[in-house]
Amino acid sequence: MFFKQYRYSGFIIPISYLIDLLIINLLAYYLPLQFRYPVLLYTYINLAWIIIAIKSQFYVVYRYTKVTRILVLIFHQFFFFFLILYAFIGFFKQPNMSRLALAEYLGLSLILISAIKFFSYYLLMNYRRKIKGNLRNVVVVGKNKKAEQLVLVFNERREYGYNFLKQFSLKTLDFNIEECFSYIINQNVDEIYCSVSELKNEEITKFINFADNNLKTLKFIPDNKNIFAKKLKFEYYDYIPVLSLRDIPLDNPINAFIKRSFDVAFSLIVIVGLLSWLTPILAILITLESKGPVFFRQTRNGIDNREFYCYKFRSMAPNKNADNIQATKNDMRITKIGRFLRSTSIDELPQFYNVLFGTMSVVGPRPHMVKHTNEYAASVDKYMVRHFVKPGITGLAQVRGYRGEIETDSDIQNRIKFDIFYIENWSLFLDVKIIVQTIINAFKGEAKAY
Repeated sequence: MFFKQYRYSGFIIPISYLIDLLIINLLAYYLPLQFRYPVLLYTYINLAWIIIAIKSQFYVVYRYTKVTRILVLIFHQFFFFFLILYAFIGFFKQPNMSRLALAEYLGLSLILISAIKFFSYYLLMNYRRKIKGNLRNVVVVGKNKKAEQLVLVFNERREYGYNFLKQFSLKTLDFNIEECFSYIINQNVDEIYCSVSELKNEEITKFINFADNNLKTLKFIPDNKNIFAKKLKFEYYDYIPVLSLRDIPLDNPINAFIKRSFDVAFSLIVIVGLLSWLTPILAILITLESKGPVFFRQTRNGIDNREFYCYKFRSMAPNKNADNIQATKNDMRITKIGRFLRSTSIDELPQFYNVLFGTMSVVGPRPHMVKHTNEYAASVDKYMVRHFVKPGITGLAQVRGYRGEIETDSDIQNRIKFDIFYIENWSLFLDVKIIVQTIINAFKGEAKAY
């Protein structure tokens, strides 16, 4: 069933924010705080709460997070909220504000928000354990003490939501790494846990390349001292240490929420402020030159390699090769108005509807046609890594000169290099920088904008 298969962190975080903000605002409204300038206070407490939450990672709770960690998060959040709230009295000169009522406000906020946080925590735990929803299929590669302990955690801690399928022993004579890979693909395994001490260097490399090229999460059980020389991310499942090879910032629910909020706000500005009046004008110009639809719809690959319809203003005369052959320089299929649209990247503007609907982001790896995705996945190493995040209207590779037609192997290889760098080093500042550079490039013109 749908509700058992998919991950909901993208919804849980915003809902948690809204509930907590609703509580602190309603309590401020109903309790006799005796403050002047209500708008100032509400703005102050909302901004303070959000900034503290982002800094303390108050809403970052994983399926394996312990209760003690939640208690620490609550303490940090309310300690700094207490300091900032009392600073409001002196900073904005509120002598009539009741200190007793303020203490009551903080106390009630603490009780209500803590109760809701623990309730949702245990609700999700029971949802995974009893309903068996939102499970992740996992396998363990290696058979030793720590690997066995991890298997025990998967089997006994059902509330973590891991569905343990199989343990591969590398010590047996019949172990075949290719058969292991086939099992992982056929059983739709989500995460692979490897015991480092039992793997040779070339086997580790094979697992890394396999995971990257097949959109599988690869983690290591650190039972080998050599692994600590690498910069890896530590996590604890119960008391079992696990290392993640690749840390993707957008896997953090807070970062994902920030990026999604930015995407929605930015796309709405473009749709309302630009597309609302530009679309009718372009519709007339496009249909006057050649018969056919105003918009061009093409199937492309998005996050987790899921297919979606990508929208553009039609820049070519209708043709049978649109989904198979990429546009080239002096392409006869491109119309006169289409050449202008492509050179200025105006043809890409309808993709802001994709952004609003959630199939794309403003910034991310550019989505490719399904035919090209299948070709590059088979021939270009780590090509599939770019599908760990949503595709973008623009991206780091595009502003660095790797847009449009792929003429040589180095074109696609450099594009993948920049895409992976973006995925592993995402920040909101980087997104803004790429957007600004994209706008500058659109005005300057680009060699491959055809």
